[in-house]
Amino acid sequence: MSAESTPEPGIPGETGTEGPRHRAKGRRRRNRGDRRGMKIMAWTAAGIVVLGGTGAGYLYFKLNGNIKSVDIDQALGTDRPTKVDNGSENILVLGSDSRSGSNKKAGGGTDDGSARSDTAMIVHVYEGHKKASVVSIPRDTLVERPECTDADGTVHDAASSVMFNSAYSTGGAACAVKTVESLTGIRMDHYLEVDFSGFEKLIDELGGVEVTTTEDISDSDSHLDLKAGTHTLTGKQALGLVRTRHGVGDGSDLGRIQLQQAFIKALVNQVKDIGLFTSPAKLYDLADTATNAVTTDTGLGTAKKLLSFVNGLKGISSKNMTMVTMPVQYDSADANRVLVDKTKADLVWKALENDRAIPKAATEGTATGQAKGVVTSS
Repeated sequence: MSAESTPEPGIPGETGTEGPRHRAKGRRRRNRGDRRGMKIMAWTAAGIVVLGGTGAGYLYFKLNGNIKSVDIDQALGTDRPTKVDNGSENILVLGSDSRSGSNKKAGGGTDDGSARSDTAMIVHVYEGHKKASVVSIPRDTLVERPECTDADGTVHDAASSVMFNSAYSTGGAACAVKTVESLTGIRMDHYLEVDFSGFEKLIDELGGVEVTTTEDISDSDSHLDLKAGTHTLTGKQALGLVRTRHGVGDGSDLGRIQLQQAFIKALVNQVKDIGLFTSPAKLYDLADTATNAVTTDTGLGTAKKLLSFVNGLKGISSKNMTMVTMPVQYDSADANRVLVDKTKADLVWKALENDRAIPKAATEGTATGQAKGVVTSS
């Protein structure tokens, strides 16, 4: 979301052709006063532009300072999948439930400074940036976590049959990216993390998000209580919705993913309908909140890069988004865990690598939750 460029003002001065030099006395005085007034207004406008430019520079500097970034490339080195040069991009998006600072209240945890990737999605933007596929990775998936080096240079040992979200809690963003790349064989071009408190503020800044629930949802753990019907969710309610597991469906992580995907489609629709550029103040407030809410890779680590990147996605509507869950099967040894269905998952990764649509066969017969259709965009 970047502001549209504003045409540069013209040079203040007098314009128009000269009329007859002999006019009535009153007419001449009035014209001279009008011209003087126009000059004053023109130079005042020019002054505002100059001051505004200075102000814009300050605001841009402030937005730049908001963004936290991680040098993923330096941490992971060259032992990574080769970047595919077909015009597409892959972005790993994580929702972080950090238990420190302002996230303690939102996350409902203890202030121990720990963090987990509560939500993980691979967003594949197709060539031309008009379509996207989103693949959610269940946090409870048992994976082989590779050895990785975090952003501070600490090396973390590989581990077998551990939950996917342990990668982030073990080694932060760099280890999360390393694990995803090992799992998929696809290079992540960018990394974007949103924390709990930032998510709440973003939704509130947007004025809430409208969704329709087809069933009552009540979950004391996520502080959510919604009757069936249409609601404009506040930031707190929206966070409760994307985090709830026990309020609806079978209480599984797979069911929660279905709620998350429905909410994201509603959010995309709402953002496209908001006239952000009609109010500079609103646009700035949103940009300020957004840049405070995210952690990115260094490739998106400035306001200019981040806003340019997001602006390049504005042509994607929810109708052009395919949302699936990584193909998994329930673990027969533990009903609370899932295992990657490698054969079907490979169909997904191959499609993304070649910038093609994900085939329906990739998700047929895989494990799913029971919350599908409970929430829809209004």
